[in-house]
Amino acid sequence: MKWEFRIFHRQLLRDALIPASVSGRGGGSSASAACVLVPCSHVGILYFVRSSPAGPVDGISMRILMINQVFYPDVAATAQHGHDLARHLVEQGHEVTAISSRSLYGEKGAKLSSKEVIDGIEIHRVGRSLFGKTSIIARALDFILFYLAATWRALTLSKHDVVICFTTPPFITLAGLLLRVFKGTRVVCWVMDLYPDVPIVCGLMKRNSLSSRFFEWLSRFCLRSVDRNVVLGRCMKELIESKGVPPEKISLIGVWSDNSDVRGGGHETNEYRSEWGIGDRTLIMYSGNFGIGHDVDTFLDAALALRDDDRIRFAFVGGGKRKSTVESFVHEHGLEATCILAPYQPRERLDELLSAADAHLVSLLPGREGVMVPCKLFGILAVSRPALYVGPAESEISRVIVESDCGASVLPGDSADLVRAITSYADDPEFCGRVGERARAALEAHHTMEQRCTAWTSLLEDVVAGTSR
Repeated sequence: MKWEFRIFHRQLLRDALIPASVSGRGGGSSASAACVLVPCSHVGILYFVRSSPAGPVDGISMRILMINQVFYPDVAATAQHGHDLARHLVEQGHEVTAISSRSLYGEKGAKLSSKEVIDGIEIHRVGRSLFGKTSIIARALDFILFYLAATWRALTLSKHDVVICFTTPPFITLAGLLLRVFKGTRVVCWVMDLYPDVPIVCGLMKRNSLSSRFFEWLSRFCLRSVDRNVVLGRCMKELIESKGVPPEKISLIGVWSDNSDVRGGGHETNEYRSEWGIGDRTLIMYSGNFGIGHDVDTFLDAALALRDDDRIRFAFVGGGKRKSTVESFVHEHGLEATCILAPYQPRERLDELLSAADAHLVSLLPGREGVMVPCKLFGILAVSRPALYVGPAESEISRVIVESDCGASVLPGDSADLVRAITSYADDPEFCGRVGERARAALEAHHTMEQRCTAWTSLLEDVVAGTSR
C-alpha cells in the first residue's frame, strides 16, 4: 500500500465524485482505496488515498521487516530465533530488515553499531538502555525510548510488504499498526510472551487495577487488529481465543532448534564434564534464563534431597532474576560440591554444553501456561537428552514430552517425583539413553528449524497475499 494525495477544487466537486479506486503499483490496474478527507479553506478538499497492498506475486520476493528489542548477536532466545528465521527467509530470496536496540541483553554498557548487514540481513539498531532493569519504572522508560526510536526508524525506511513484531517490548505491535496506516504494510505479531498477563501472573501488577485493565484492553486491540498472530503452543492459542481473537487470525508455529548445528555428543571428550570433574556421574542441568516465571524451588529441593547421592551432580548455567536465588540456596545449604554454578555460555558452545548433561530441567510456574512457552525444550531434544519438566500439565511443554515419551512431566512443588525421575536415570543409564533417542526422533519429526521456518514462509506469503489457511 501507499498514500497519495490529491486536491479537488470546490468547483470540480460539483460535477465529480471522489473516485472509489485509484491506480495501484502494478500499472493500469485499479485497487480499492481508503480516503481521508481534509477540508482546505482556499482550495477545496485535500484527500489522502491509501491504495491496496500490491505485495509480491509469484516469483517476486517479499520485503520483510522485523522489530524486536534484541537481535543477533544477542544471546536472548528471541534474538536467536529471529536471526534463524531471517537467515532462512534471505536464503529463500526474500529481503529482510531488522530493527533492534544497540544494547546487549545482560551486558551492561555494551553498544552495538547502528547499522550493519549480517547474513544478508540489514540490521538497524536504535537507542540503547539508559535506565537498566533496576525497577519496573526503569524498564518502562527504556521501553518507551525504544518505542519512539524504533517507530521513527520504521516509518523512515522504504516500504515493506509485511512487518513481524515480537513482544519485546510489550505492544511494539503498535509500531506495526502505524506502518499499516501510513504505508499499507501487513502486520504479524509473533507472540513470544503475552502481556499484561506476564506481570499479572508474576505478581508485579494487580489483575483488577486501572493500569492492568488498560493494558488488557490494549493487548486485545493489538491482537485483534493485526493480520495474523503467531503463537508458540496450544495453550497460548486457547488463551488468545478466550480474549475474543478470531481463530483465523491465530496460527500455531512453535519455536525450534537448529538440528544441523546441535546434534549431541558423547561424554568422553566433553570439555565441560572434564572441567567440572563429572566423570561418569549423572549430570542434571538447567541452562538459560532463571526468570520470574520459572519454578527453580522444586529443582533446588531435589538437589538438596540428593546431596548425599554421589552418583548425581547438578549444573545451573545462565542468568536472570532468579539466578541469585539459586546461588544463595546452594551456598546456604553447602551444596557447592554437588551443584555447579556457571554464567551464560557462548552460543557456539551450545552443542557441547547441552551434551555435557545426561538430562535437562525445564520449568514453568502455575498460571503461566499460555502466557509464556519455554523454548529451551527443543535444544534438549536436539542433543538426544531426556527433558525433566516441572510445571502445569496443560502447558505445551508437558504435552510435547508426554506425546513423545521423551522425559518426565512433574507438577510444581513435587520434588519427590522429580527425585524419582532423576534417580531412575542414574540407576539405568541405558534407559536414560533410550529416552534421549526418542527425544531426538521427536525433534526430527516435528520441531526442526527447516520445518518451522518453512511454515513461517508460507504464512507470510498468505498474509501478504491477503489469504488465510
